[in-house]
Amino acid sequence: MSEHGKAAKTSTDRRVVIVGAGMAGVQTAVALREQGWRGAISVLGAEPHQPYDRPPLSKAVLLGKAEGSAFEVDFESLGIELELGREVTGLRAAEHLLETEAGPVPYDVLVVATGAEPLALPGSEGVPGVHLLRTLDDAERLRPVLARQHDIVAVGAGWIGAEFATAAREAGCRVTVVEAAELPLAGAMPPEVAVHMAQWYADSGARLLTGARVAAVEAGAVLLADGTRLVADAVVVGIGARPTTGWLAGSGIELAADHSVVTDDRLRTSLPDVYAVGDCASFPSARYGERLLVHHWDNALQGPRTVAANIVHGPAEGPVYDPVPYFWSEQFGRFVQYAGHHAAADELLWRGDPDGAAWTVCWLRAGVLVALLAVGRPRDLAQGRKLIERGAAIDRAKAADASVPLKTAAL
Repeated sequence: MSEHGKAAKTSTDRRVVIVGAGMAGVQTAVALREQGWRGAISVLGAEPHQPYDRPPLSKAVLLGKAEGSAFEVDFESLGIELELGREVTGLRAAEHLLETEAGPVPYDVLVVATGAEPLALPGSEGVPGVHLLRTLDDAERLRPVLARQHDIVAVGAGWIGAEFATAAREAGCRVTVVEAAELPLAGAMPPEVAVHMAQWYADSGARLLTGARVAAVEAGAVLLADGTRLVADAVVVGIGARPTTGWLAGSGIELAADHSVVTDDRLRTSLPDVYAVGDCASFPSARYGERLLVHHWDNALQGPRTVAANIVHGPAEGPVYDPVPYFWSEQFGRFVQYAGHHAAADELLWRGDPDGAAWTVCWLRAGVLVALLAVGRPRDLAQGRKLIERGAAIDRAKAADASVPLKTAAL
């Protein structure tokens, strides 16, 4: 029976099962209790560790400044059952059952929160010294490598690559970052913005090789397509991630071409009683006029509140999910923040000197602020995010004047 048919049934008799014990899964469980759900809640996590936050992995945990980043949630007092080290392998939606190696798990309402998994570098699987950085175990394996101040090659100059290179340089390692594109953050930032970030690598003492394709990885070295051989005591691969949804094959749930679970504006999937949230889910944005797949911490924090409200109150009364995406990155001594979505922007404005220590980029669409990147200017980010939420039109002259508060640029 679907959630609509169960509307008159009290939540006390129904069980919500959440697959995934990361930020999105844990926050969904907490939000359900906060919003009055009285039924059973189970969180299934594939890893054996207590649920933990991921951003510290590429910073404090990697550098040995913290042993872990477990969430400060009292699961027992909230009546949330944790089943850790239990990987879900399939979904039998018609029977409302999850498949696991330890046997089937029944659910009344299912929340898919399995996140994303890092892409492996083709040909590097099984090569000694090759690392990914996604889990606590990954960070713990890399920590002694950094402590020994080895020669390290990082493949990929995206957000994770930059954060890892920052940590490795802080640890005293010699770092070479290899990027197939001509600039760092290819795809994430337009060239006119990314070009100003390339210099950050050299300033930190890291070597950045752009337009460089990896031909092969072997123990102790990375071979580039142009014949260059880079000595590498360790290789860290950061070339992107994709939703962890392979276990849903054959379930009947709709997946997009990017492997994300397709949801509606209330984060419901194509199957009855099944929701999806976080890095594994894409949702339609009326604000931006397209479907968004957001692989960032804030999305995994905000989305669960929408899921919980729709489960508790029913989709007829529950809220729509259409956030202003937000993320931050700490790299090379800079605090970088981004809000919005600039894909459809038709104009770019600068605030401050992009070759200086602090500057901001504003993206407009038909004169309305739709996205903003702030480097060392958190006040711009806070004010700009509110303007984006309001759909505010902007006075271009004021927006370009870094000496005045960005909020004064609203028309």
